[in-house]
Amino acid sequence: MADVARSAGVSTMTVSNVINGRPRVGAATRERVLATISELGYQVNLAARHLRAGRTGVVGLAVPELERPYFAQLAGRLADRFEAHGLRIVMERTGGGREGELDAVAFSRLRMYDGLILSVVDLDPSELNQLRTDAPVVMIGERALPSRFDHVMMDNVDGARQATAYLLGTGARRVAMIGGDPTGSANMPGLRAEGYAIAHAEAAVPVDPELNVRSSFGLQDGYDAIRSLLDRGIGFDAVFALTDVVAMGVLRALADAGLRVPDDIQVVGFDDIDEAAYLVPSLTSVNPGHDEMADRITELLTAQITGGPTGDPKEVVVPARVVARGTTKPPA
Repeated sequence: MADVARSAGVSTMTVSNVINGRPRVGAATRERVLATISELGYQVNLAARHLRAGRTGVVGLAVPELERPYFAQLAGRLADRFEAHGLRIVMERTGGGREGELDAVAFSRLRMYDGLILSVVDLDPSELNQLRTDAPVVMIGERALPSRFDHVMMDNVDGARQATAYLLGTGARRVAMIGGDPTGSANMPGLRAEGYAIAHAEAAVPVDPELNVRSSFGLQDGYDAIRSLLDRGIGFDAVFALTDVVAMGVLRALADAGLRVPDDIQVVGFDDIDEAAYLVPSLTSVNPGHDEMADRITELLTAQITGGPTGDPKEVVVPARVVARGTTKPPA
């Protein structure tokens, strides 16, 4: 910056004002400084700037897996928002296990970031409350987590209830649930299974336990779950897949079996990933409130980064909605 000032015949403060877009520089002087910057190839040393300010300029996003489209698209939405605050996103994988999640919030790791967004799968509230850190942290996840950290979560129960109710409202009576956990666990599969059961109770439609197919959440898992139902001769007229990726495997299995969607079998997914609108037929899915979640996460974390602790922890539940497309029939 001193070299630019000498070459342009101005003070270093003037160069600083031009670089930072401050209005206290005349137009002619600004143009001369910018021309000199271009000529000398000067670039702002962001590392030095962040070091002087006691910041890294980086926000960490720790999620269970990097392959799942939902997390990749969440990272994209957050990157757009944090860049407006001069912050970059770095994404890392926890594996959805306790050790990986604890490692993500370790003191040595937090020093790499100005703040951390952690998707919690395996840690319980007592473990979260015992974490020794005052660093800016926002938790995201599938379930309520009473703790001392701000938390933004999707409404898994009501989203699943809406998905199942939509299918029942079209006249479906045997809705297979792929990936759910009917045992009542307070995790994503358990919460979405709870919503599935609530919708059946509201419609006075009994649930056949054989239609609850436990599975993991890959493409092959959705495919294998449908093949299992068909091979065992269990009849169904609709499918609620707990993620859109599972729903993609479901659609492939139905096509291979010669079953038409939605004429023979209707399908609803969950997550409303970008790819859902471009499948053939396009996938009806539950949108968990992508933009609102990204907005609230950004709002809560930047408030901590710029202003320190913000008082009592906030829990934000973002409403979900069904986005109807080509894999379902219109409501009856």
